[in-house]
Amino acid sequence: MNVELTVNGAARSGDTEPRKTLADFLREDLGLTGTHLGCEHGVCGACTVLVDGEPVRSCLMLAVQASGASITTIEGLAADGDLNPLQQAMRESHGFQCGFCTPGFLMQATALLAENPKATEAEIREVLSGNLCRCTGYETIVNGVLRATGVEVTTHG
Repeated sequence: MNVELTVNGAARSGDTEPRKTLADFLREDLGLTGTHLGCEHGVCGACTVLVDGEPVRSCLMLAVQASGASITTIEGLAADGDLNPLQQAMRESHGFQCGFCTPGFLMQATALLAENPKATEAEIREVLSGNLCRCTGYETIVNGVLRATGVEVTTHG
């Protein structure tokens, strides 16, 4: 089946099997390996991408279901190699360690901040609660998103 979509602002298409996931299509067919596959059951959130601006677990969506949609992956966040404000805030907060979960958290937070640029700490924690990280205690991740909202965050340690 032919899939035609817009990925990170560019028209992309490809032939795929009807049961291939969006995550596998992005990684294998389009070469966008920033979308990570963790659990492949929609639990961990590592594969989160934006489909028409909404966060979606790409391991649970078929590529053919995304035909005609606008997809944003982690590769689409930085413009001309420059980190966007959320990415920069995460960097400044030392938000991640191993980096495996990073794309999913950043995509989830991108959707949150697009809808609510001044999200509170409680709102950030609620939205990010569906993403798993095995390396951090989540504090630095939450601090990074808070920093992106303009809140001054003091780190301890």
